[in-house]
Order: sequence, then structure tokens, then C-alpha cells
Amino acid sequence: MGRNRATLADVARRAGLSKTAASMVLNGREGTRLSAEAHQRVFAAAEELGYRPNLAARSLRTRKTATIAFVSDIVATTRFAGDLIRGALDAARERDHVLLITETQGDATFEQYAIEAVLDRQVDGVIYAAMATRRLTVPPAILGGPVVLLNATSPDGLPSVVPDDEGAGRSVATALLELGHRDAIALIGRNRLKEDDPEVSLAARARLHGIRQTLDEAEVGLLAECFCTEWLPEHGYAAMRSLLGKPKRPSAIICMNDRLAFGAYQALGEAGLTVPEDISVISFDDDPIAAWLRPSLATTALPHEQMGRRAVELLLDGGAAEPSLVPMPLRRRRSLAPPAG
Repeated sequence: MGRNRATLADVARRAGLSKTAASMVLNGREGTRLSAEAHQRVFAAAEELGYRPNLAARSLRTRKTATIAFVSDIVATTRFAGDLIRGALDAARERDHVLLITETQGDATFEQYAIEAVLDRQVDGVIYAAMATRRLTVPPAILGGPVVLLNATSPDGLPSVVPDDEGAGRSVATALLELGHRDAIALIGRNRLKEDDPEVSLAARARLHGIRQTLDEAEVGLLAECFCTEWLPEHGYAAMRSLLGKPKRPSAIICMNDRLAFGAYQALGEAGLTVPEDISVISFDDDPIAAWLRPSLATTALPHEQMGRRAVELLLDGGAAEPSLVPMPLRRRRSLAPPAG
């Protein structure tokens, strides 16, 4: 834009070879029968002239543009999104692809415009991402080419990448059992809507199943289960206060996400109780604030960077229709201890 761009003919002329020979060298074609010195002349000429291949012309020949569209609802401006995008960017760069990112803000009209815009650029495939792990309806316009769903599934049988929330539920329950908690484990964050409607959440049902399955195998039941209309600190606070008002105090609390745990911490502090000496607390998501709580909160981390990377790999290499589950590592921090007494 504004200066002459070196062409393949310029490189060939500088190297003293034909355009065909220079092209074969630059494209790594085997069997050129050219000497090592000729290869060096071509690469030196390309570097001296600042030659870059004409991707538009190459795409006409190969039907590939080395570009991937990353289309999301509101993931790009959420606090968890940086790792999703970073993982996808890193994987795309390693495969010599460029990521085109667009966010729809949940606006169906703009989503249609954004999808048409990226498809007009002849992208090699689309990563369709969601902020919350859920089942969604994929826009028909993107079904004509390679598509991978990120943090979501669909009824269309498309490859998808989601966190292993059920495995995380097992990890959380196992961590408490290993410390000796058995007859006084309480759960904060039951929510019928999240558990029963996959278009609202896939995480709630999976986490609950992992917790219950692990406790059942150990022949351990929950002391109490608190329902919350939202997974927000104020609801965790109210649930914890309710639990403290019951005749038997829990020895450990499982919160369905970190924000509920933040509220539970507040209620415990107001009651004069300490974590984990009086009550252990464990949770899900590894919110950035979790490590800064005092004591730091034990939680299972959403593996967003690995998920973004895996989505690119599935898109470029192909993948099965069943969801690709990415493990959620347990962050063992200072909010866990054996039962008091």
C-alpha cells in the first residue's frame, strides 16, 4: 500500500533463475534438481527484496487462504476470554494461519452481517465460540464449511471443545474425601434451570453428576444442598448463612463456582469462623480473584487456553462429532484442611 511490492519475477531475476524454478524453491517443492547454491540464491534474493507471497493468487490455486474466523457471542470482552483467544491465536500462528476475530454481542442481525463478512474473505473454517458452556443453534450460513464449536455443543453433530466439568466435579469431591470429610459436606449452588436446560448451561448438570457419582462410590451423602437463583456472591453469602443456622454445621463446602465461594467466605467471616480451620471451601472456575482471597481458594480451573488451541487443531486436522473434553486442573490452595476435631 503505497510502495511497490517485490514479485516472484523480481526474486527470480535477482537469483538468475526462471520464475518456475524460484517458485518451486520458495514453496519447498521436492525434486527440483537445483543445486544447494541455487536454493541459497533464491532465499537470499527473497530476503533482500522483502518478498512476500501473493496470498490472494495462492488461494486461487490451492483454495486455501490460511485464515480462520473466530466468531463469538460476547466472549471476546469477558474476563475469561483472553485465554480462549490466546490459545487459538498461538495455535493458528504455529500453523501459519491468521485468526479473524468478530464479536456479535448476541445481536442476530449483526451476527449475520459478521458471518457474511468473514465468509466473503474465503476463510478456511470457522470457530464459533460461546461465553457460557451451553448447547446452541449454529447459524446455517457457516454450516457449508469446516466448523468447530468452542465452549459449546449443538444438535448438528459438529466437532466441539468443552471443559470436562464432570471430571472437575469428581476432582472436587475426591479432594474432600481424601482429607477425611465424609458426613458433613454441603453443596451451594443447586439451580434447576441451569441443571435441566442445556441451552442455559452444560456445566451445572455435569459438575453435579461428577460430585454425586464420586460421593456415591464412597458411600457418602451430602449433608445439605442449597439452591441459588444465580451463581453470584450475594447468593453464596445467603446460602452460607442458611447453612450456619442449621443444627449440624458442615465441615466442608462445595460451591458450584468461585463467585458463590466469595460470598460464602464473607458469611463465614461475619460468623467468626475461619477457613479452613473451621470449614473447608472448594469451588470451580479459578476466577482471577480466587488466588487472592485469604486464604487462597482451592478450585478447578477452566482450561480456556488449551480449549482455544484444541479448537484450531480440530478445525485444521478434522475431528469427531463427539465433544472434545479438556481437563480442568485442580488448584490445591489453602482453603482445604481435614475436618476440625
